[in-house]
Amino acid sequence: MRIVVVGGGAAGIGAQGGAKGAAPDAEVILYTEYEDVGYSPCGIPFVHGREIERFEDLILQDKKFYEDAGFDIRYTTRVESIDTASQEIQVAGEGTVKYDRLVLGTGWNYEDPGLPGSDLAGLHYVKNIRRAMEFDKLLDEAKVAVVVDATPIGVEMATAFAHRGLETHFVDPGGWPLADVADPEIMEPVEESMRGLGIHLHMQTSVERFVGEGSVRGVATSQGEIPADVVVVATHKTPNTALATAAGIKTGSTGGIIVDDGMATSAENVWAAGDCVEIPHSVSKVPINGLSGSHAYAQGKVAGVNAGGGERAYQAVQVPWGMVAGTWTIGGVSFGETLATALGIPHVVGMADGISKARYYPGFSRIRVKLLVDPKTRTLVGGQMVGVEGIKERADFLAMAMRARVPIDDIAWMENVYSPPIGALNEPMALAAQNALGKL
Repeated sequence: MRIVVVGGGAAGIGAQGGAKGAAPDAEVILYTEYEDVGYSPCGIPFVHGREIERFEDLILQDKKFYEDAGFDIRYTTRVESIDTASQEIQVAGEGTVKYDRLVLGTGWNYEDPGLPGSDLAGLHYVKNIRRAMEFDKLLDEAKVAVVVDATPIGVEMATAFAHRGLETHFVDPGGWPLADVADPEIMEPVEESMRGLGIHLHMQTSVERFVGEGSVRGVATSQGEIPADVVVVATHKTPNTALATAAGIKTGSTGGIIVDDGMATSAENVWAAGDCVEIPHSVSKVPINGLSGSHAYAQGKVAGVNAGGGERAYQAVQVPWGMVAGTWTIGGVSFGETLATALGIPHVVGMADGISKARYYPGFSRIRVKLLVDPKTRTLVGGQMVGVEGIKERADFLAMAMRARVPIDDIAWMENVYSPPIGALNEPMALAAQNALGKL
């Protein structure tokens, strides 16, 4: 049996490993257009910002590791088309390749800004580690950087440029950074810290065109022109489904490939995983895509196992998330109030300010928690937090509480660790839940 995997990101690597585990005797071939597989693009901003020393540290395993493990990976090789009827793909430089099972992990693209000057040299899109290595050399000579769009990668890149000592401008049409994801109460301290780092925030400002001749030299906005030596375009992610749609594989409302809980597509013997697919949300049932690397890897494992003849299922998602923003850490699960309101999801809000450890212990930090609760089921709709430490662990906890449909009453009176160096007397999540109970 020949199993072909298209894409060398987290989903593709997960799929190849899952397929090999389920079908050890199968021939498993992975095609990627890039020079590397299995690296962490999420770490690129932190190398630019010098928190991580080398780009090579982001490559989790070298090519020899995969060779020794028996993985057949075809680097810098493009799959041009899929014929699901004959179960064949066309591969640049190889011609026609037959498959018995196919897994698509084609990932995502940046949304085309659709602006004049979008074809100028010098516009950087954070994705490929090799291109990031080349771009990083430009930063040694650059003085002024502009980041377009306050997406998570945009916030991280603006912070990285500030750490690098560049004059940094951040342009976004929203009222506050990450307006699509986070609520203003959560982002308020983040905005303050970004300004404290010297970042110029141009909120409620639209980019009209990129300025330059041959290479970019500035960004024209609704509030005037900003000169720039380097520009990062951090528009929203869109699913890369060109291969799938050309092959007649069904896509959904988000533009992502439709899959069942086994990651099977509408085409026989074809599975898909990662940023190119859409997955239902556990509460709203609305399909979503563009999740994290951990989601992509887990989906790839499920797809690979099933392509190899095994049987695994992937559950609807709760979407825990978190990131460093400015000098703060933010995170949560699923929806904030802004998005829940836009989707028409009924909810009440419970919010509280707490601390990460005993206030008399050196180094304690403040944590703000905001929980959204369904007034009928008394279970979580979503939650958001801003603090310095403990955000990731709390986001994971809230995601499990949402999956298990834990009543807000139980969170309000949950047991929690109290130890002055690591935990305060009152858990901030419990305080926010108690506030929600008062409204219920």
